[in-house]
Amino acid sequence: MSQEKYGVLMVNLGTPEAPTPSAVKRYLAEFLSDRRVVDTPRALWLPLLYGVILPLCSPRVAKLYQSVWMDEGSPLLVYSRRQQQALAASLPDVAVELAMSYGQPALPQAIARLLAQDITRLVILPLYPQYSCSTSAAIWDAVARILTGYRRLPSISFIRDYAAHPTYIAALTASVEHAFARHGKPDRLVISFHGIPQRYAVEGDDYPQRCDVTRQALAAALDYPPEQVMMTFQSRFGRDPWLLPATDETMKSLPSTGVRHVQVICPGFAADCLETLEEIQVQNREIFEHAGGSTFHYIPALNDDAAHVDMLRQLVTAELR
Repeated sequence: MSQEKYGVLMVNLGTPEAPTPSAVKRYLAEFLSDRRVVDTPRALWLPLLYGVILPLCSPRVAKLYQSVWMDEGSPLLVYSRRQQQALAASLPDVAVELAMSYGQPALPQAIARLLAQDITRLVILPLYPQYSCSTSAAIWDAVARILTGYRRLPSISFIRDYAAHPTYIAALTASVEHAFARHGKPDRLVISFHGIPQRYAVEGDDYPQRCDVTRQALAAALDYPPEQVMMTFQSRFGRDPWLLPATDETMKSLPSTGVRHVQVICPGFAADCLETLEEIQVQNREIFEHAGGSTFHYIPALNDDAAHVDMLRQLVTAELR
């Protein structure tokens, strides 16, 4: 009997290769061309994307990336690499590869490296705790397209999400409790998730429900009044209505209700990135303080925290049993 050979493919969204307008333009072009992300008819969307959005947005977004860029590179890639290395160290008999849906390291090359090792069982681990058609399903689509080029395929397990996994909730709880111990308990704990267009949810994407599962589990685990825990959605894009309440509008309105101290956690992000380090930690802090708030703290993503890596290991080993 042939011996099983295991592989894990970790996948996150992606990042520009450099904080420059040209690199950002290449990345955004790939990202925003995916029909899972923007499903507007191509005849309408692509001229707008290439003629207006990319030329206008790329220089501005490049400056934002410059403000969070690390010595080792983009935060998302730096932390994702650390997660991959730590997970691989905890699973010495398993091949662990990292890929991004858009940009580098690219999915086709990561899959090729795994299949070149004669993997017989493959676990695909999207680094999205809450399923969405625009994230996890986009990975499914891309992997399926790539595998059409191979004659021999392994058995495949796809981890849809882990919104209420006990070890994930425990790691989030420890992170929040650490922030409370360091900064004091806030008037509100805001749980901010990346948004999606409302229409996606109406058409069947259960992402809002998966986010609320995480909110409920985290609120129940904390020694903190559950009525002071708020769920919001960030990173709106385009003119379509997105999920509400919006994080930025919430930050603008809270001080007028007497809230002076907020702490924000973004549990939908497995690794810190532009949307957490700049949009939340900088932009939303400024919005809150300008509206009259006095104390704002962003609680970092789980990144390569040992408890987070152990949770990822548990997810993978459960699929490999």
